[in-house]
Amino acid sequence: MAASLQIILRKKPNKTGECPLAIRITKNRRSTYKYIGLRIRKEFWDDKKKRVKKTHPDSKKLNKLIKARIREAKKGMVALQTKDKDASVHYMKKEIYRAKRKLSFFEFAQEHLDEAELAGKHGRFIAESAYTSYILKFCKTKGLTFNDIDERFLKRFKIYLRKKHSLKEVSVMNVLVYIRLLYNKAIREGIVKRKHYPFGAGKVKIKFPESEKIGLTTEEILTIERLTDLTELEIHARNVWLYCFYFAGIRVSDAFRTRWSDIRDGRLYYRMSKNSKLLSLKIPEKVYPILDYYKKEKRDANDFIFPEMKGVDLTDSKKVYNRLRNGNSKLNIRLKSIAEKAKIDKKLTMHIARHSFGNIAGDNIHPLMLQKLYRHSDLKTTINYQSSFIHKEADDALDKVINF
Repeated sequence: MAASLQIILRKKPNKTGECPLAIRITKNRRSTYKYIGLRIRKEFWDDKKKRVKKTHPDSKKLNKLIKARIREAKKGMVALQTKDKDASVHYMKKEIYRAKRKLSFFEFAQEHLDEAELAGKHGRFIAESAYTSYILKFCKTKGLTFNDIDERFLKRFKIYLRKKHSLKEVSVMNVLVYIRLLYNKAIREGIVKRKHYPFGAGKVKIKFPESEKIGLTTEEILTIERLTDLTELEIHARNVWLYCFYFAGIRVSDAFRTRWSDIRDGRLYYRMSKNSKLLSLKIPEKVYPILDYYKKEKRDANDFIFPEMKGVDLTDSKKVYNRLRNGNSKLNIRLKSIAEKAKIDKKLTMHIARHSFGNIAGDNIHPLMLQKLYRHSDLKTTINYQSSFIHKEADDALDKVINF
Protein backbone atom coordinates (compact mmCIF):
# COMPACT_ATOMS: atom_id res chain seq x y z
CA MET A 1 0.00 0.00 0.00
CA ALA A 2 1.35 3.43 -0.99
CA ALA A 3 1.94 6.01 1.72
CA SER A 4 0.05 9.29 1.83
CA LEU A 5 0.69 12.78 3.21
CA GLN A 6 -1.84 15.24 4.57
CA ILE A 7 -1.68 18.49 6.49
CA ILE A 8 -3.86 18.50 9.61
CA LEU A 9 -4.58 20.67 12.62
CA ARG A 10 -3.94 18.81 15.85
CA LYS A 11 -6.70 19.27 18.43
CA LYS A 12 -4.74 20.02 21.61
CA PRO A 13 -4.33 23.81 21.99
CA ASN A 14 -1.59 25.60 23.91
CA LYS A 15 -2.20 28.23 26.62
CA THR A 16 -3.07 30.87 24.02
CA GLY A 17 -5.68 28.65 22.35
CA GLU A 18 -3.58 27.87 19.26
CA CYS A 19 -3.28 24.35 17.84
CA PRO A 20 -0.22 22.99 16.00
CA LEU A 21 -0.20 22.15 12.30
CA ALA A 22 1.39 18.84 11.37
CA ILE A 23 1.99 16.67 8.31
CA ARG A 24 0.42 13.25 8.84
CA ILE A 25 2.25 10.40 7.11
CA THR A 26 0.05 7.30 6.71
CA LYS A 27 0.84 3.82 5.44
CA ASN A 28 -0.96 0.50 6.05
CA ARG A 29 -3.40 2.32 8.36
CA ARG A 30 -0.54 3.47 10.58
CA SER A 31 0.19 7.17 10.99
CA THR A 32 2.92 9.38 12.36
CA TYR A 33 3.11 13.15 12.56
CA LYS A 34 5.68 15.80 11.73
CA TYR A 35 4.99 19.25 13.21
CA ILE A 36 5.85 22.12 10.89
CA GLY A 37 6.35 24.80 13.56
CA LEU A 38 3.12 26.76 12.98
CA ARG A 39 0.09 27.21 15.22
CA ILE A 40 -3.31 28.78 14.60
CA ARG A 41 -6.67 28.94 16.36
CA LYS A 42 -9.28 26.32 15.38
CA GLU A 43 -11.66 28.88 13.94
CA PHE A 44 -9.08 29.79 11.27
CA TRP A 45 -8.69 26.23 9.95
CA ASP A 46 -10.74 24.82 7.04
CA ASP A 47 -10.65 21.10 7.73
CA LYS A 48 -12.32 20.14 4.44
CA LYS A 49 -9.96 22.09 2.21
CA LYS A 50 -7.00 21.53 4.57
CA ARG A 51 -5.95 25.15 4.46
CA VAL A 52 -6.00 28.31 6.54
CA LYS A 53 -9.20 30.30 6.09
CA LYS A 54 -9.17 33.69 4.41
CA THR A 55 -10.37 35.23 7.68
CA HIS A 56 -6.85 34.77 9.10
CA PRO A 57 -4.83 37.97 8.46
CA ASP A 58 -1.85 35.97 7.11
CA SER A 59 -3.76 33.20 5.32
CA LYS A 60 -1.91 33.61 1.99
CA LYS A 61 1.55 33.43 3.56
CA LEU A 62 0.63 30.50 5.81
CA ASN A 63 -0.96 28.49 3.00
CA LYS A 64 2.08 29.13 0.83
CA LEU A 65 4.35 27.80 3.56
CA ILE A 66 2.11 24.74 4.10
CA LYS A 67 2.24 23.91 0.38
CA ALA A 68 6.03 24.21 0.42
CA ARG A 69 6.32 21.87 3.41
CA ILE A 70 4.04 19.27 1.81
CA ARG A 71 5.92 19.54 -1.48
CA GLU A 72 9.23 18.91 0.31
CA ALA A 73 7.79 15.92 2.19
CA LYS A 74 6.26 14.39 -0.95
CA LYS A 75 9.54 14.73 -2.79
CA GLY A 76 11.32 12.86 -0.02
CA MET A 77 8.59 10.21 0.17
CA VAL A 78 8.68 9.47 -3.55
CA ALA A 79 12.47 9.11 -3.49
CA LEU A 80 12.27 6.78 -0.49
CA GLN A 81 9.51 4.56 -1.90
CA THR A 82 11.48 4.17 -5.11
CA LYS A 83 14.34 2.69 -3.04
CA ASP A 84 12.37 0.86 -0.33
CA LYS A 85 8.71 -0.02 -0.99
CA ASP A 86 8.43 -1.91 2.31
CA ALA A 87 9.56 0.94 4.53
CA SER A 88 7.47 1.45 7.68
CA VAL A 89 5.71 4.74 8.31
CA HIS A 90 8.07 5.65 11.18
CA TYR A 91 11.15 4.82 9.11
CA MET A 92 9.72 6.94 6.29
CA LYS A 93 9.32 9.94 8.59
CA LYS A 94 12.87 9.50 9.86
CA GLU A 95 14.34 9.24 6.35
CA ILE A 96 12.20 11.99 4.78
CA TYR A 97 13.47 14.50 7.31
CA ARG A 98 16.98 13.10 7.59
CA ALA A 99 18.23 15.69 5.09
CA LYS A 100 17.67 18.38 7.68
CA ARG A 101 20.61 17.03 9.66
CA LYS A 102 22.88 18.66 7.10
CA LEU A 103 21.47 22.12 7.80
CA SER A 104 23.91 24.69 9.12
CA PHE A 105 22.98 26.79 12.14
CA PHE A 106 22.13 29.75 9.91
CA GLU A 107 20.01 27.71 7.50
CA PHE A 108 18.06 26.37 10.46
CA ALA A 109 17.80 29.87 11.97
CA GLN A 110 16.43 31.21 8.68
CA GLU A 111 13.70 28.56 8.68
CA HIS A 112 12.82 29.60 12.22
CA LEU A 113 12.72 33.29 11.25
CA ASP A 114 10.59 32.57 8.18
CA GLU A 115 8.08 30.74 10.36
CA ALA A 116 7.95 33.64 12.83
CA GLU A 117 7.37 36.17 10.04
CA LEU A 118 4.68 34.07 8.35
CA ALA A 119 2.93 33.54 11.70
CA GLY A 120 2.73 37.32 12.13
CA LYS A 121 5.17 37.40 15.09
CA HIS A 122 6.88 40.52 13.78
CA GLY A 123 8.35 41.68 17.08
CA ARG A 124 10.06 38.32 17.54
CA PHE A 125 11.18 38.31 13.90
CA ILE A 126 12.87 41.72 14.19
CA ALA A 127 14.60 40.92 17.51
CA GLU A 128 15.77 37.45 16.50
CA SER A 129 16.98 38.65 13.10
CA ALA A 130 19.26 41.04 15.00
CA TYR A 131 20.48 38.21 17.24
CA THR A 132 21.26 36.10 14.16
CA SER A 133 23.23 39.01 12.72
CA TYR A 134 25.35 39.23 15.89
CA ILE A 135 26.19 35.52 15.65
CA LEU A 136 27.14 35.77 11.97
CA LYS A 137 29.40 38.78 12.57
CA PHE A 138 31.12 36.88 15.37
CA CYS A 139 31.82 33.59 13.60
CA LYS A 140 32.22 35.15 10.09
CA THR A 141 30.97 32.03 8.28
CA LYS A 142 27.56 30.73 7.30
CA GLY A 143 28.90 27.21 7.65
CA LEU A 144 28.54 27.24 11.44
CA THR A 145 27.06 23.96 12.74
CA PHE A 146 25.35 23.25 16.05
CA ASN A 147 28.29 21.07 17.05
CA ASP A 148 30.51 24.15 16.70
CA ILE A 149 28.47 25.93 19.36
CA ASP A 150 30.14 24.57 22.48
CA GLU A 151 30.88 26.13 25.87
CA ARG A 152 34.03 27.87 24.66
CA PHE A 153 32.20 29.34 21.65
CA LEU A 154 29.48 30.76 23.90
CA LYS A 155 31.91 32.21 26.45
CA ARG A 156 33.90 33.95 23.71
CA PHE A 157 30.66 35.13 22.11
CA LYS A 158 29.48 36.72 25.37
CA ILE A 159 32.73 38.69 25.64
CA TYR A 160 32.38 39.75 21.99
CA LEU A 161 28.85 41.07 22.52
CA ARG A 162 29.91 43.16 25.50
CA LYS A 163 33.12 44.55 23.96
CA LYS A 164 32.23 44.92 20.27
CA HIS A 165 28.53 45.85 20.52
CA SER A 166 28.45 47.26 24.09
CA LEU A 167 25.42 45.13 24.92
CA LYS A 168 24.19 45.15 28.49
CA GLU A 169 23.88 41.89 30.41
CA VAL A 170 20.13 41.58 29.79
CA SER A 171 20.65 41.90 26.04
CA VAL A 172 23.50 39.36 26.10
CA MET A 173 21.26 36.89 27.93
CA ASN A 174 18.48 37.43 25.38
CA VAL A 175 20.84 36.43 22.56
CA LEU A 176 21.86 33.30 24.46
CA VAL A 177 18.22 32.42 25.08
CA TYR A 178 17.69 32.60 21.31
CA ILE A 179 20.62 30.24 20.65
CA ARG A 180 19.30 27.88 23.32
CA LEU A 181 15.84 27.96 21.73
CA LEU A 182 17.25 26.98 18.34
CA TYR A 183 19.50 24.33 19.89
CA ASN A 184 16.56 22.66 21.66
CA LYS A 185 14.52 22.82 18.47
CA ALA A 186 17.40 21.28 16.49
CA ILE A 187 17.67 18.44 19.04
CA ARG A 188 13.97 17.67 18.63
CA GLU A 189 14.36 17.56 14.86
CA GLY A 190 17.41 15.28 14.99
CA ILE A 191 19.88 17.82 13.64
CA VAL A 192 22.17 17.62 16.65
CA LYS A 193 22.46 15.14 19.52
CA ARG A 194 21.61 16.14 23.07
CA LYS A 195 25.04 15.08 24.32
CA HIS A 196 26.47 18.19 22.60
CA TYR A 197 24.05 20.54 24.43
CA PRO A 198 26.22 23.38 25.86
CA PHE A 199 23.69 24.81 28.34
CA GLY A 200 22.72 23.84 31.88
CA ALA A 201 24.37 22.68 35.10
CA GLY A 202 28.13 22.60 34.87
CA LYS A 203 28.01 24.27 31.46
CA VAL A 204 26.86 27.68 30.24
CA LYS A 205 24.13 29.08 32.47
CA ILE A 206 21.72 31.79 31.41
CA LYS A 207 21.03 34.07 34.34
CA PHE A 208 19.34 37.44 33.96
CA PRO A 209 20.42 40.21 36.33
CA GLU A 210 17.77 41.51 38.69
CA SER A 211 16.09 44.51 37.14
CA GLU A 212 14.35 47.21 39.12
CA LYS A 213 11.06 48.39 37.67
CA ILE A 214 10.58 51.89 39.10
CA GLY A 215 6.93 52.91 38.98
CA LEU A 216 5.42 56.25 39.95
CA THR A 217 4.14 57.02 43.42
CA THR A 218 0.56 58.08 44.19
CA GLU A 219 1.74 61.69 44.61
CA GLU A 220 3.50 61.69 41.23
CA ILE A 221 0.42 60.32 39.47
CA LEU A 222 -1.75 62.96 41.13
CA THR A 223 0.66 65.61 39.86
CA ILE A 224 0.31 64.29 36.30
CA GLU A 225 -3.48 64.21 36.62
CA ARG A 226 -3.53 67.88 37.67
CA LEU A 227 -1.20 69.27 34.97
CA THR A 228 -2.85 72.02 32.94
CA ASP A 229 -0.12 73.39 30.65
CA LEU A 230 -0.16 70.49 28.19
CA THR A 231 -0.37 70.47 24.40
CA GLU A 232 -3.06 68.39 22.66
CA LEU A 233 -0.53 65.67 21.89
CA GLU A 234 0.57 65.62 25.52
CA ILE A 235 -3.05 65.45 26.70
CA HIS A 236 -3.56 62.44 24.47
CA ALA A 237 -0.41 60.77 25.82
CA ARG A 238 -1.55 61.43 29.38
CA ASN A 239 -5.02 60.07 28.62
CA VAL A 240 -3.68 56.79 27.25
CA TRP A 241 -1.17 56.44 30.11
CA LEU A 242 -3.83 57.03 32.76
CA TYR A 243 -6.27 54.74 30.94
CA CYS A 244 -3.68 51.95 31.13
CA PHE A 245 -2.97 52.70 34.79
CA TYR A 246 -6.64 52.89 35.81
CA PHE A 247 -7.34 49.55 34.14
CA ALA A 248 -4.82 47.68 36.34
CA GLY A 249 -1.85 48.32 34.07
CA ILE A 250 -3.39 47.17 30.78
CA ARG A 251 -0.72 46.94 28.07
CA VAL A 252 -0.65 49.85 25.63
CA SER A 253 -1.14 47.48 22.66
CA ASP A 254 -4.40 46.29 24.24
CA ALA A 255 -5.44 49.86 25.01
CA PHE A 256 -4.91 50.83 21.35
CA ARG A 257 -7.08 47.86 20.29
CA THR A 258 -9.99 48.82 22.56
CA ARG A 259 -13.21 49.44 20.65
CA TRP A 260 -16.31 51.24 21.87
CA SER A 261 -18.15 47.90 21.67
CA ASP A 262 -15.77 46.54 24.33
CA ILE A 263 -17.25 49.03 26.80
CA ARG A 264 -20.65 47.81 28.01
CA ASP A 265 -22.67 47.49 31.20
CA GLY A 266 -20.08 49.48 33.09
CA ARG A 267 -17.26 47.04 32.26
CA LEU A 268 -14.37 46.65 29.83
CA TYR A 269 -14.18 43.32 28.02
CA TYR A 270 -11.04 42.48 26.08
CA ARG A 271 -8.69 39.70 25.05
CA MET A 272 -5.04 40.19 26.01
CA SER A 273 -2.90 40.25 22.87
CA LYS A 274 0.11 38.68 24.59
CA ASN A 275 -1.56 35.44 25.73
CA SER A 276 -5.12 35.61 24.30
CA LYS A 277 -6.67 35.42 27.80
CA LEU A 278 -10.08 37.04 28.26
CA LEU A 279 -10.39 39.79 30.85
CA SER A 280 -13.29 41.83 32.21
CA LEU A 281 -12.78 44.84 34.47
CA LYS A 282 -15.15 47.33 36.07
CA ILE A 283 -14.77 50.80 34.55
CA PRO A 284 -13.34 53.10 37.26
CA GLU A 285 -14.98 56.52 37.58
CA LYS A 286 -11.73 58.21 36.55
CA VAL A 287 -11.92 56.52 33.11
CA TYR A 288 -15.21 58.13 32.04
CA PRO A 289 -13.76 61.64 31.44
CA ILE A 290 -11.10 60.03 29.23
CA LEU A 291 -13.77 58.23 27.20
CA ASP A 292 -15.78 61.46 26.89
CA TYR A 293 -12.69 63.18 25.44
CA TYR A 294 -12.75 60.83 22.41
CA LYS A 295 -16.49 60.44 21.88
CA LYS A 296 -16.61 63.24 19.31
CA GLU A 297 -14.44 61.09 17.01
CA LYS A 298 -16.59 57.97 17.45
CA ARG A 299 -18.01 56.74 14.11
CA ASP A 300 -19.80 53.60 15.28
CA ALA A 301 -19.73 50.99 18.06
CA ASN A 302 -16.99 49.02 16.29
CA ASP A 303 -14.67 52.02 16.05
CA PHE A 304 -11.45 52.20 18.07
CA ILE A 305 -11.50 54.52 21.08
CA PHE A 306 -7.99 55.84 20.52
CA PRO A 307 -6.80 57.12 17.11
CA GLU A 308 -3.65 54.99 16.75
CA MET A 309 -5.39 52.00 15.12
CA LYS A 310 -7.87 53.89 12.97
CA GLY A 311 -7.49 53.32 9.23
CA VAL A 312 -4.93 50.51 9.49
CA ASP A 313 -5.42 47.39 7.38
CA LEU A 314 -6.21 44.86 10.11
CA THR A 315 -5.68 41.94 7.73
CA ASP A 316 -2.00 42.88 7.40
CA SER A 317 -0.31 41.83 10.63
CA LYS A 318 2.91 43.64 9.75
CA LYS A 319 1.10 46.96 9.27
CA VAL A 320 -0.74 46.40 12.55
CA TYR A 321 2.53 45.69 14.35
CA ASN A 322 4.19 48.80 12.89
CA ARG A 323 1.21 50.98 13.81
CA LEU A 324 1.27 49.70 17.40
CA ARG A 325 5.03 50.16 17.72
CA ASN A 326 5.04 53.64 16.21
CA GLY A 327 2.07 54.69 18.34
CA ASN A 328 3.82 53.57 21.50
CA SER A 329 7.05 55.33 20.47
CA LYS A 330 5.25 58.64 19.86
CA LEU A 331 3.46 58.46 23.20
CA ASN A 332 6.75 57.85 25.01
CA ILE A 333 8.20 61.00 23.45
CA ARG A 334 5.24 63.03 24.79
CA LEU A 335 5.46 61.34 28.19
CA LYS A 336 9.06 62.49 28.52
CA SER A 337 7.99 66.12 28.21
CA ILE A 338 5.09 65.49 30.62
CA ALA A 339 7.54 64.14 33.21
CA GLU A 340 9.65 67.30 32.82
CA LYS A 341 6.60 69.54 33.36
CA ALA A 342 5.58 67.47 36.39
CA LYS A 343 9.19 67.66 37.67
CA ILE A 344 9.40 63.88 37.87
CA ASP A 345 12.97 62.62 37.45
CA LYS A 346 11.94 59.00 36.77
CA LYS A 347 11.76 57.58 33.28
CA LEU A 348 8.10 57.88 32.25
CA THR A 349 6.98 55.43 29.54
CA MET A 350 3.78 53.59 28.67
CA HIS A 351 5.04 50.39 30.27
CA ILE A 352 5.68 52.24 33.54
CA ALA A 353 1.89 52.54 33.91
CA ARG A 354 1.83 48.78 34.47
CA HIS A 355 4.66 48.87 37.02
CA SER A 356 3.14 51.87 38.78
CA PHE A 357 -0.11 50.02 39.32
CA GLY A 358 1.77 46.97 40.62
CA ASN A 359 3.90 49.02 43.00
CA ILE A 360 0.99 51.02 44.43
CA ALA A 361 -1.14 47.87 44.64
CA GLY A 362 1.38 46.41 47.09
CA ASP A 363 -0.16 48.36 49.96
CA ASN A 364 -3.72 47.34 49.11
CA ILE A 365 -3.86 44.12 47.09
CA HIS A 366 -2.62 40.63 47.89
CA PRO A 367 -0.12 39.33 45.28
CA LEU A 368 -2.55 36.56 44.29
CA MET A 369 -5.23 39.13 43.45
CA LEU A 370 -2.75 41.22 41.44
CA GLN A 371 -1.71 38.04 39.62
CA LYS A 372 -5.37 37.55 38.69
CA LEU A 373 -5.67 41.14 37.42
CA TYR A 374 -2.49 40.81 35.36
CA ARG A 375 -3.30 37.27 34.16
CA HIS A 376 0.25 36.19 35.00
CA SER A 377 0.93 32.45 34.84
CA ASP A 378 3.77 32.72 37.37
CA LEU A 379 3.36 34.50 40.72
CA LYS A 380 7.09 35.40 40.62
CA THR A 381 6.39 37.70 37.67
CA THR A 382 3.66 39.45 39.65
CA ILE A 383 5.85 39.93 42.71
CA ASN A 384 8.40 41.77 40.53
CA TYR A 385 5.73 44.40 39.96
CA GLN A 386 5.33 44.87 43.73
CA SER A 387 9.02 45.53 44.33
CA SER A 388 8.51 48.87 46.07
CA PHE A 389 6.10 47.31 48.55
CA ILE A 390 8.54 44.50 49.25
CA HIS A 391 11.27 47.10 49.82
CA LYS A 392 8.95 49.00 52.17
CA GLU A 393 8.38 45.90 54.28
CA ALA A 394 12.15 45.36 54.53
CA ASP A 395 12.71 49.03 55.40
CA ASP A 396 10.07 48.92 58.16
CA ALA A 397 11.61 45.75 59.58
CA LEU A 398 15.05 47.40 59.59
CA ASP A 399 13.72 50.47 61.44
CA LYS A 400 12.16 48.28 64.12
CA VAL A 401 15.56 46.72 64.81
CA ILE A 402 17.81 49.79 64.86
CA ASN A 403 15.49 52.51 66.22
CA PHE A 404 16.18 51.93 69.91
